[in-house]
Amino acid sequence: MRKVYHKIIQIAGNVITVEADNVAYNDLAEVTSSRGISLAQVIRLQDNKVFLQVFAGSRGISTGDEVRFLGHPMKVSSSEDLLGRVFNGAGNPRDSRPAITTDQIDIGGPSVNPAKRIIPRKMIRTGIPMIDLFNTLVESQKLPIFSVAGEPYNELLARIAMQAEVDVIILGGMGLKYDDYLYFKNVLDEHGALSRSVLFIHTASDPVVECLLVPDMCLAVAEKYALEKKRVLVLLTDMTNFADALKEIAITMEQIPSNRGYPGDLYSQLASRYEKAVDFDGAGSITILTVTTMPGDDVTHPIPDNTGYITEGQFYLKNGRIEPFGSLSRLKQQVNGRTREDHRAIMDTMIRFYSDYKETLEKQSMGFQMSNWDKKLLEYGVKFEKQMMDLSVNIPLEKALDEGWKILADCFDKTETGIKTELVEKFWPK
Repeated sequence: MRKVYHKIIQIAGNVITVEADNVAYNDLAEVTSSRGISLAQVIRLQDNKVFLQVFAGSRGISTGDEVRFLGHPMKVSSSEDLLGRVFNGAGNPRDSRPAITTDQIDIGGPSVNPAKRIIPRKMIRTGIPMIDLFNTLVESQKLPIFSVAGEPYNELLARIAMQAEVDVIILGGMGLKYDDYLYFKNVLDEHGALSRSVLFIHTASDPVVECLLVPDMCLAVAEKYALEKKRVLVLLTDMTNFADALKEIAITMEQIPSNRGYPGDLYSQLASRYEKAVDFDGAGSITILTVTTMPGDDVTHPIPDNTGYITEGQFYLKNGRIEPFGSLSRLKQQVNGRTREDHRAIMDTMIRFYSDYKETLEKQSMGFQMSNWDKKLLEYGVKFEKQMMDLSVNIPLEKALDEGWKILADCFDKTETGIKTELVEKFWPK
């Protein structure tokens, strides 16, 4: 029988404090006030003081209201019935359909023992040339998309969700505008991808604590599906909102701030989520792709800075395109040697020529006279940006490789590419 406490000793923002014993960190509680029953979560323990973040906010709560601890942390269902459903950050349905209470599992558990993991070795195809050809997404990888507000990162995630060759998509939205939530839901539904997806959506108007629960909800469900031999892709947007929620609660708790006001354990908080990416030996896998918006386009900001130490590369989304410079999938070498024999040669050659094209643009802007080689590079750069970098391009890897050969053949002679003779003789367009 759980104890009921009738005295709240402090209310600060949406955090209430009671004196209680035998309570664990992250446990749930029910707060009964004049507004009804609200869920709260233990976010700090100090001696016999228990600090709880109230999901629905503390408005209407008085010091004489009841607090009853439930004796367990937040749980989420792992039922097959989750597919095609939309939930909020507390795990309650957003789609006006019944709640799912079967197969409940705890969220926020530890990451997988490294001894139980296998080396990433399988490619996840997305149909986007700048990913498949130049920075291949690898199964069990953890990658952020670094961007700034206003870039089409949610549209990019939606395309990946529709086209990625995986079994299950878990989409977690944090601090989304309601329009963005409807966009994800409608696009996935229209293209038939909602039937293999589970959405956990926290909007900007929802309680802050629910924002913190979204990644843990997504990853707990993903782990359950992965253990059932499913290839799971977890898409999270936006981890900056997640970190800002951590910051807001830390300030409410009067914790000593670290860099730019973020809590000192920001790195650990991010790492505990990203390290859930895994390829199980004898089972499925979890791949994590997130969005991290950089305040002021500053990559040294604490959020992208800490993220860069945890993840295996990054995609830079700039001017509506995935930039080839700065973007890096550190695990692509694990797979692009087994796709097609010309993959690495085309990848390296096209990026090299695009770098030369950028230098030629600088020369042109300063009024230098353009040589015949410069003119070839200018023609190549326009074709490369239109046929490869444009995010509207949707072609499989093999067609992207063929398109790469065609672009090279349109702009250069065989001898100017520097590609091995045997590859040129086999793949050069006739």
